[in-house]
Amino acid sequence: MYPSQITHIAHCKMRQSLSVTGGWEFTQIPSKAIPKATEEWHPCSIPTSVHVELIKLNKIPHPFRGLAEWNVQWVGEADWQFRTTFQYALGKHADQVDLVCDGLDTYCDVTLNGKTLGSTENMFLSHRFPCRELLLEGENELVLVFRSAWYEAKKAEAENGGPMALWNGDSSRLYSRKAQYGWGWDWGPILLTAGPWKPIRLEAYSSRIDDVRVDAKLTGNDYQTASLAASVTIARSTKGLVVHAQLETASGDVVKEATLKAEDGEWKWDFEAGEVDAWWPIGYGKQPLYSLKVDLVDANGTMIDRSTHRVAFRNAKVIQEPLEGQPGTSFLFEVNGVRVFCGGSNWIPADSFLTEIEPDRYRKWVDLMIRGNQNMLRVWGGGVYEADELYDICDEKGILVWQDFMFGCGLYPSYDHLNASVKLEAEQAVKRLRDHPSVVIFAGNNEDYQVAESLGVMDYSDNSGHYMKTKFPARQIYEVILPEVVERLSGIFYHRSSPYGGESSSDRTVGDIHQWNVWHGTQEPWSNWDILAGRFVSEFGMQGYPNKRTVQAWQDDGDDSQYFPQSRVSANHNKADGFERRLELYLMENFRHAFDMDNYIFYTQIMQAETLAAAYRLWRRNWKGRGKEYTSGALVWQINDCWPCVSWAIADYYTRPKPAFFSIARELRPYTVGMARKEVKKPRDNVTSAFFEITHEIELWACNSTLQSKSATIELVSWELHKGEVDRRTFDVNMAPNASTEVWKGTVPGQPVRTSQADVPRPIVVQARLLDDQGEVLARYSNWPEPWKYLIFPKYDLKITEGSDSVTLSTNEPIKGIVLDVEGDDCDWDDQAIDLFPGDDQVIGVRGLGGRKVVAKYLGDGSA
Repeated sequence: MYPSQITHIAHCKMRQSLSVTGGWEFTQIPSKAIPKATEEWHPCSIPTSVHVELIKLNKIPHPFRGLAEWNVQWVGEADWQFRTTFQYALGKHADQVDLVCDGLDTYCDVTLNGKTLGSTENMFLSHRFPCRELLLEGENELVLVFRSAWYEAKKAEAENGGPMALWNGDSSRLYSRKAQYGWGWDWGPILLTAGPWKPIRLEAYSSRIDDVRVDAKLTGNDYQTASLAASVTIARSTKGLVVHAQLETASGDVVKEATLKAEDGEWKWDFEAGEVDAWWPIGYGKQPLYSLKVDLVDANGTMIDRSTHRVAFRNAKVIQEPLEGQPGTSFLFEVNGVRVFCGGSNWIPADSFLTEIEPDRYRKWVDLMIRGNQNMLRVWGGGVYEADELYDICDEKGILVWQDFMFGCGLYPSYDHLNASVKLEAEQAVKRLRDHPSVVIFAGNNEDYQVAESLGVMDYSDNSGHYMKTKFPARQIYEVILPEVVERLSGIFYHRSSPYGGESSSDRTVGDIHQWNVWHGTQEPWSNWDILAGRFVSEFGMQGYPNKRTVQAWQDDGDDSQYFPQSRVSANHNKADGFERRLELYLMENFRHAFDMDNYIFYTQIMQAETLAAAYRLWRRNWKGRGKEYTSGALVWQINDCWPCVSWAIADYYTRPKPAFFSIARELRPYTVGMARKEVKKPRDNVTSAFFEITHEIELWACNSTLQSKSATIELVSWELHKGEVDRRTFDVNMAPNASTEVWKGTVPGQPVRTSQADVPRPIVVQARLLDDQGEVLARYSNWPEPWKYLIFPKYDLKITEGSDSVTLSTNEPIKGIVLDVEGDDCDWDDQAIDLFPGDDQVIGVRGLGGRKVVAKYLGDGSA
């Protein structure tokens, strides 16, 4: 055994919380899969997982590199034991002592001094084991035995109905309350972790605050006044105890305070206008956060316990009401009376090994979202209820959070034992997350209704409330258990699933949709995003390679033989079914491209950037003002990765943004300008096939996400490649607040009417610049004739002028898709995937340039 820790409960009444952190060690033990395993003890620290410790000890290769993922599969089928000893001295006032395990992954037997405290089977639960009677004066031994999640899930599956249908991973995962992505997903590896993944501590107390519910909201039609209602639940006796509550500002100023008997436990405060400030999403106001300190005090004034809770005053609603001129209803978020277009991202766990995510990594991801002008994050249902740090940062920065419950892509079973665990899981999750002003919706699952519909087992006419014996038994969870918990424990809106609404989960007129008919499904061209729109698009995406440095990082050390797109290692780092066919479908339809790795990286990145920017551009156009919120949100799949890979992420595992991150950021600025080009063929009459006219029509609009109207000028320039400028015109526009504004429609300036398919359209690029009254560029967008593979690009003279913290770009002809880079370590760029126009030089900020020469790749640069 290794050096032990000293745990001493002092002679005082106040609850004490003492971490059990030191002296831990672990070993593999004999199991069903590996019956002859030999115990070999190694020191470790907790929280941790077995894979992480084995990597540190060089017992296994790092599964993120090469093909090593497949060499570590045995780890998930083995059993593991962790243990520690500690010295303990019992204080005379410690009426109750609990061992609190915040998270055990997943199937764990807990023993103290050889006596069983309990067994766990839900990774998402925290556990409180009373242990005072088992503690010894002096040395105590705590042992955790983790049984293989693979075999335990297989056992539960066999005993409770057998395999159920699913997308991604092994069917047994549906029977396990463990992070589902660990079974493997179409963007992540198969890594079944085990271990104490959250802290462990001893708590000693006579009485303690078990729960505090706080409901803070703005009141009145003008949202100028406010109220706070709170209730306190005390564990163990409340006799003779009082509760003192105090609301403080961030600077410590007391706003309100009250004292009441502990057995009463409830109070309400009302606030006049100006007493407290409203919390707003980013871009709409500030994010003032208050602290509610609740003290449990005995008759002598001695503090027994303290609980501190974050409080913010805001009203958040999901509005579903009829729309002008279109069927169905809206699905939009309204905060403090203001309707918000939600442009953001989906979130998966930021690592395959959750214990490796330092709190600062959460801040980096949220800061990246803010830099990308995003205002909503959806925590996806196949991962975990995330660390407090993520929600705290979203509170502080004004990022709205869409929170799924942890079910994803499957027909989950529903039986009494499982349902009881799910109910407790939901109660703990809601209690932990409800105080966060950022959390504005709970959704029951990810895509489970889609799975049911695809199998023909979803019966929308059955509203009995009794679903456990149906072919879609998990409706009992999503329509009975979860909504009851959310309604009882919070005031947050509950949505049965994502997606959900209307006559099916793909109904584009009601609720939210996942629009995967680009990439998956019918594999539509990205120019069709406008006709693929829904009321709220909570998933859509396009794959793109990460930064070449990330690709190099997943190669085996010193081996560059696999550095090409079709290599075995490259294929292993893209988990999507049919990814090569799908990537090539979109690449070949739009580009002339090469297959060496550096060029392939570039072309997939530009394809992703163009695809996703087009979606945001066209869907934001549908936000047309009150009663016309035809599309009210777009959340890209996804912002992050759990390992270095090729995926739909717009920033890779190392938080390196892909070009798509920047193209989306441009479409989510407060002011934007957009265009759409269509080819229209009109026959001479109803009979002929040979005689017709083809015109090229263009539509121009502008978007304003601020709450004030904005007067601006749009400068529209048409340029024919190889020949020069053919048209220049301006439009004065008064941009409506919090809406899009249609500006103009007509034929592409300089493009003649065609009367034969043999008449090749002129290669005319149209640039729109949105200018304020001082001539400052608020936004720009250039519309190019598609597909780009037909274009004969001119000979470019791209000039790059390097400064200390910026580069200036200028050109003699319009250039499409400029991506900047340097040799060596990457720089931190302010923009990428840049379209450049003659006479419109662009200055791009950059950090880390260090005097190095900047190189550029773009369409038609000759490298491919």
